[in-house]
Amino acid sequence: MRRSHFVIVTGLSGAGKSQAIKCLEDIGFFCVDNLPTMLIPKFAELCTQSRGRLKRVALGIDIREGGFLNRLFDELSFLRKNHFSYEILFLEARTEVLLNRYSETRRKHPLNGHKSLLAAIEGERSKMARLRRLADYIIDTSDANIHQLKERLVRVFSVAGASRPLSVNVLSFGYRHGVPAEADIVFDVRFLPNPNYVPRLKASSGNEKKVADYVLRSPVSRRFLDKLDDMMEFLLPQFAKEGKSYLTVAFGCTGGRHRSVVLANRLGEYLKEKGVDMNVSHRDIRKK
Repeated sequence: MRRSHFVIVTGLSGAGKSQAIKCLEDIGFFCVDNLPTMLIPKFAELCTQSRGRLKRVALGIDIREGGFLNRLFDELSFLRKNHFSYEILFLEARTEVLLNRYSETRRKHPLNGHKSLLAAIEGERSKMARLRRLADYIIDTSDANIHQLKERLVRVFSVAGASRPLSVNVLSFGYRHGVPAEADIVFDVRFLPNPNYVPRLKASSGNEKKVADYVLRSPVSRRFLDKLDDMMEFLLPQFAKEGKSYLTVAFGCTGGRHRSVVLANRLGEYLKEKGVDMNVSHRDIRKK
């Protein structure tokens, strides 16, 4: 009898767990939000009696439950020992974003108690650090709307539980806005020629041909691209061989509008030519 494949949806309060659960439901998962962790073993056994109807199951788990982490680790151990496959999806966001979200909704943080909201958020981040390290997928929702979150989840989980080819998310960002937490590989491209110091290019973005031409015509840029292509040609099969299904490659420049955008687009074109499932996004291209 084929057992259900579980996705454990967890992360920081206010990072979008409930929205993620709704998105997963839209793409065919049977979803249960806020399932007490002690019920996971019983629920898993019930799923085996569904005669294959519950092939993909998403469980929303959060920190409001007392003893949450210790119980969750125990129940994950149960799933492993009883040959249930599972993956962990961890949602997070930058502290200032979480502060704004709670301010806008006027909801109380589950760990607020007598603490300040900032202390509650940072306390939860610290408590969840171990679980975050175990996560198969980490999604930072700081700059994502519900449609972008759903698109990301579709790419990751559209065939969850089955063997799937490596999907590569290519991301550009600006160091002044922070390094994306979800990045597996980060390239600092601030050593490349900077269009920001060229008056006719400063107001343009790396999506424009004149900016791309300026950045890529440098001998240093061409040499870097040769080495980047060689590295991707070597690394991607290695990651796929290890069973990794999702990889985020990030390029960072100072502001995230010029050099990183050009390099992300260039890698995207290379991967597309190679037939790799890929997506390119520019996190900070509209920021000043």
